[in-house]
Amino acid sequence: MHAFDVLGDPVRRRILELLAEGEQTSGAVTAVVRAEFGISQPAVSQHLKVLREAGFTTVRPEGTRRIYAVRAEPLQDVDGWLQQFRRFWTPRLAALATEIERGKRERRLRADHHPEE
Repeated sequence: MHAFDVLGDPVRRRILELLAEGEQTSGAVTAVVRAEFGISQPAVSQHLKVLREAGFTTVRPEGTRRIYAVRAEPLQDVDGWLQQFRRFWTPRLAALATEIERGKRERRLRADHHPEE
């Protein structure tokens, strides 16, 4: 399965977001996904299986629990593919960062010249 086929599903993207925060048990992931998407435990397990088989996650047993974690390599492949499109947003983001810094600097200068009494 192609990386974008895997990432095209909002449930799987959400699972990866959860795992990006750190390792989690399948039970913890299932609880969040069931609450947010209203799907069954077997459906969440199927999404975890797709992510695991596509190489986006690893799983290790810890007693009776299964601990899931993100694998960086497939995401690096996606990042590499996106590289060709960065020219569309990188200059705009750089300009935004410049404007934000300019605004902060102007507020500091105003505060220095007009201290509150």
